[in-house]
Amino acid sequence: MKVLKHGLLLLTTVVCFASAHAQTVNDIVNKNIDAMGGKSKLSQLKSIHMDMSMQMMGNDVASSVTIVEGKGVRSETDVQGQKIIQVVTDKGGWMINPMMGATTPQALPEEQAKQSEGQLYATGPLYNYAARGNKVELQGQEKVGDVNAYKLKVTTKDSSETTYYLDPTTYYIIQVVKSGEMMGNPVTITVTNSDFQKTPEGYVLPRTIQTDMGGQFSMTAKVTKIDINPAVDTSIFEMPKQ
Repeated sequence: MKVLKHGLLLLTTVVCFASAHAQTVNDIVNKNIDAMGGKSKLSQLKSIHMDMSMQMMGNDVASSVTIVEGKGVRSETDVQGQKIIQVVTDKGGWMINPMMGATTPQALPEEQAKQSEGQLYATGPLYNYAARGNKVELQGQEKVGDVNAYKLKVTTKDSSETTYYLDPTTYYIIQVVKSGEMMGNPVTITVTNSDFQKTPEGYVLPRTIQTDMGGQFSMTAKVTKIDINPAVDTSIFEMPKQ
């Protein structure tokens, strides 16, 4: 009987701990959603277009990003008179990169396209994550600069993993870390967000985005203009025929 009681007590403790842990994760997720504008407002975010000014290898570069929620994301970057285009959709992706000698559209490797699927959501990685088939795990707290940030690991339905660091005061995502590739070599991609501002429509987004590619290459983007829910012709996501 004592063994049974101890077993039941242990089971109850485990269940309570698991429940508390789950509530902690949900609490962090919900506070992030509230910080971005709230669930109701995010449900109305269907598309977004951002213009950016970037610092890349000492040069000023103009860039833009267009997202149709859950469907596609297209980025365009003008570098020394040449345009780099990358598109990721819910079915794959393609790229034109004349800086790498590719002046015609090239399909993205399947793994690279999967790693980039998180970019399809202007609403952020935590909004409706379960409905997207993703899993979120709290991995404690870790220093990001002077901030003892919450560390959340998001695993997609395709088993792609990304780590997000949230400021415990604002619940903004201040850093993102994931695996990627650069010139065919594996690298750790670190994206640091700052200068969060609210749009006139009530959405809070970072205005400064720094990307580091494993210490080999880095760039800083300043968002100069944001259009919320613009009309987007989804044909811009289609790979041009050669």
